[in-house]
Amino acid sequence: QVQLVESGGGSVQSGESLRLSCAGSGYVFSGNCMGWFRQVAGEEREGVVSIASDGSRTVAESARGRFTISLDDAKTTFYLQMNSLRTDDTGMYYCAAGCATWSDMVAGTEHMGYKNWGQGTQVNVSS
Repeated sequence: QVQLVESGGGSVQSGESLRLSCAGSGYVFSGNCMGWFRQVAGEEREGVVSIASDGSRTVAESARGRFTISLDDAKTTFYLQMNSLRTDDTGMYYCAAGCATWSDMVAGTEHMGYKNWGQGTQVNVSS
């Protein structure tokens, strides 16, 4: 498995921006099978922005027009640019990469279709 590390979280006010980063040690991202997810305490983890194996992008309705996923030229770090933040964007943000295979599913080492996850970075948005 690849260790992913998120950074860039913090406390901001409504309307401000943050950029989250996700780096994988010694890992080169393909540009597909990667995404950002958010979890609020007591609730299920949900997708924010993700890129599937075929390159198609899924953006949560709440994030459309405000959040963008991108990959650096070296393909070692990908980002979540979050603009016009709102209080309901508050949560723990996780990055994920690597589409799970059948073997991962059988072994129980995948989560939400991904086999590599970071530990999360907290984003707090106040009004």
